[in-house]
Amino acid sequence: MARGHQKIQSQQKNAKKQADAKKAKGHDQKTAAMAALVYTCGVCKSQMPDPKTFKQHFESKHPKSTLPPELVDVEA
Repeated sequence: MARGHQKIQSQQKNAKKQADAKKAKGHDQKTAAMAALVYTCGVCKSQMPDPKTFKQHFESKHPKSTLPPELVDVEA
């Protein structure tokens, strides 16, 4: 078991190694958020995560356009 100066050096080396691994991992939240956006508006090409939000968007932003068939039976 390391003691004194060797212990401190080992802890610093481990902390640096973990920080580098975390930095290399990337932005998982951003990737997951983009994967969750599965509905795309045909008019403005914006993306939504669920059909309820998609219907609310379509009704408020594009009231003159006809509602897509996949949103007819969705409750908003």
